[in-house]
Amino acid sequence: MQEPYFENQLFDRIDCTQQELTKGEYEKCNFDNCSFSECDLSEFKFIDCCFINCNLSLAKINKTVFQDIKFKDCKLIGLHFENCNDFLLSFSFENCQLNYCSFFKTKIKKTIFNNSTLLQVDFSETDLTGAIFENCNMEQSVFNKTILEKADFRTAYNFSIDLENNRMKKARFSSIGIQGLLYKYDIEIDS
Repeated sequence: MQEPYFENQLFDRIDCTQQELTKGEYEKCNFDNCSFSECDLSEFKFIDCCFINCNLSLAKINKTVFQDIKFKDCKLIGLHFENCNDFLLSFSFENCQLNYCSFFKTKIKKTIFNNSTLLQVDFSETDLTGAIFENCNMEQSVFNKTILEKADFRTAYNFSIDLENNRMKKARFSSIGIQGLLYKYDIEIDS
C-alpha cells in the first residue's frame, strides 16, 4: 500500500491532540503554528518543508526523515535526532529552543543554528563540520569526540569544549569565547 503524499500544502494551527496528522510524505509543505508536542511522528517523511512557530517538544521521531528542513521560531525541547532516518538528514534552526536535545552520532555537516538556545544539548560523537552557531546560548552542552572542524562559534556563548577530546581543526572562535575552550584548566582570563 502506498503511503499518502502531500506537496506544496499549508498546514495551519494543527494540534495533534485534537487532529492527528496523517502519516505519509510531506514535500515542500509549510507547517505554521502547529503543535506536535509529545506526538508520534515516527516514520513520517518531511522533505524541503518549513516549520514556523511550531512546538515539537518531546515528539517521537524514530526513523523520521528530515531532509532540507527549516525550523523557525520553534520549540524542539527534548528531541532525539539520533533516532531519525540518517539518510540526507539536514535542517537549519532560527530562533529555536533546542534545550535537552540529542544529536548523538549524527552527521549534520554545515547545519546552521541561528539565535537559538541549546542548553544541555548532547553533541557527543556528532559530525558538525562547517556548522554555524550564530548568537547561540550553549550552556552545559556536551561535546565529546565531536567533529568541529571549520565550525563557527564566533558569536556563540556559554559553551565549554575540551580541545583535547574533540576534532577542532580550523574551527573559528572570537577572543571573548576563548574562555569556553580553557575552562578545564581553571585559569582566569581578564578582558
